[in-house]
Amino acid sequence: MDDKESLRVGAAVKRRRRALQLTLAVVARRSGLSVPFLSQVENERARPSDRSLQLVAEALETTAAELLAAAEAARTVDVVRSDEELWDMPPGVRPLVRGRHQLQALEFTGERDAGREFLHRNDELLYVADGAAEIEAEGQAYRLERGDSLYLSGGVRHRWRATAPATRLVFVSVADHVEATEE
Repeated sequence: MDDKESLRVGAAVKRRRRALQLTLAVVARRSGLSVPFLSQVENERARPSDRSLQLVAEALETTAAELLAAAEAARTVDVVRSDEELWDMPPGVRPLVRGRHQLQALEFTGERDAGREFLHRNDELLYVADGAAEIEAEGQAYRLERGDSLYLSGGVRHRWRATAPATRLVFVSVADHVEATEE
């Protein structure tokens, strides 16, 4: 297995474990492998041998071949065209990434409800592509203009509003279904 496959296998292992609602400790007990090793595999810091992958697969009620197939499916190059409608989204909201991935990105055009507060468990980056916006985070207001960005760590309450016509904001974040941890 090459490095790219092992990286994708870790993500496939994590997705499967979470789908079964299992803890690392349960998978460790079932497979005979250690929790730290399994964590390293899931977080793409260790390469499982063929035998280890087989043990993990059995613990996850699947096969090594199915995990590798899921890993292959994770290799994605995808262009999202500006005129493409991916999902039924409110006017002025456009997904920039198709599907469910570790990264989420949305583009907002025009006004938003400044009273609506957001709180995400993972990190987020806001980038002003056009126009200007005011973002309130942790009780402080930040005025951003075209080309400015604002980083918000997970758990920061925030709200925003466009302050110029035709404002376009891009939000990029670690997806909520991903458990991002500090190193």
